Amino acid sequence: MLHALRLKNFRCYKALNWQIPAEGALLLGRNAQGKTSLLEALCFALSLHTPRTGKLEHLATHGSSEFGISLSTDSGTRKVLWQQRRLTLSTDGHPCRDYGDYLTGAPPVVWLGNEDISLVTGGAEDRRRYLDFLGTQWHPAYRTALREYRKVLKGRNLLLRNPRHTPATLRSYAELLSRHGEVLMSLRHQLLALLQPHIRHFHSNISSKGEDITLTYRPSVQGSLSEALAASVANDERAGFTTVGPHRDDFDLDIAGAAAAEYASEGQQRTLATAMVLAQACVLQVETGHAPTLLIDDIFGELDPSRRKALLSMLPEDSQIFITTTHLDWLGDMPSPLPVLTIDEGHIVQD
Repeated sequence: MLHALRLKNFRCYKALNWQIPAEGALLLGRNAQGKTSLLEALCFALSLHTPRTGKLEHLATHGSSEFGISLSTDSGTRKVLWQQRRLTLSTDGHPCRDYGDYLTGAPPVVWLGNEDISLVTGGAEDRRRYLDFLGTQWHPAYRTALREYRKVLKGRNLLLRNPRHTPATLRSYAELLSRHGEVLMSLRHQLLALLQPHIRHFHSNISSKGEDITLTYRPSVQGSLSEALAASVANDERAGFTTVGPHRDDFDLDIAGAAAAEYASEGQQRTLATAMVLAQACVLQVETGHAPTLLIDDIFGELDPSRRKALLSMLPEDSQIFITTTHLDWLGDMPSPLPVLTIDEGHIVQD
């Protein structure tokens, strides 16, 4: 459970000290008031990831060169400080050696937003990001393999652009890529197998239809990654980057045997994307033993009443839930499921 959030120079929050309600909160306010930024701060403190940007400098308040987050949870206080273009991490006052050290024991977190439809309609990068966000919370070996693979991949790509590179140095990088990449591919395959029954369950319940959902892993290489890297050297040298490996993997999504991106309606696509994210929550709860924090960014206004009601009924009871919205009309005659807090120009007002 999350207890208290403190921010300094994070997005529109120059300073914030928030005692978080035990149930979570429904964050109400006009656009551009700071609702999503609160979710983003929680997400980053728990996972060192934000779905809104890949550049940490964008998280700092305009005109500031640093930001800080402190989040008190059942498992301790986690602190993040970005300063002089470096990220400093600590838990309960103890410095962390690296991202893996910080994330070990972190409460799991899941993000639902309107942009999730890109999991179905977008490119392979969106689906890899979905797997990696879950995988790094699911399994320490996934976290290690992904971190090491990315590090070696960056080095090999720099080497490929250096005209003085040698076959021997390329082979050494390929060996490391193969070692970490094979682990990553194996864990992704396992993860999709864990996700599929949950995605089918949620899709069926939200849509009230029994359409079959199939996920099929599509690695960029068939067979040995080591052999594929050896065979791709000439292509890689021409391109100036590594053209095969887990950084180019994807998975197919089919509804009733047809590609969801091409043949499903927008409503079906949104339902599938929502089911995929709810499945993340189930996998994390089963695998870690902890109910994940749910961060739901302004999606209820986009759903028709039946899907909205179905989704609300399926949110995990044990999770702390945070929902942003610009209005409460979608609740209809229902009482708010959470304490309502109004967000106004970067300030929290309890209704």
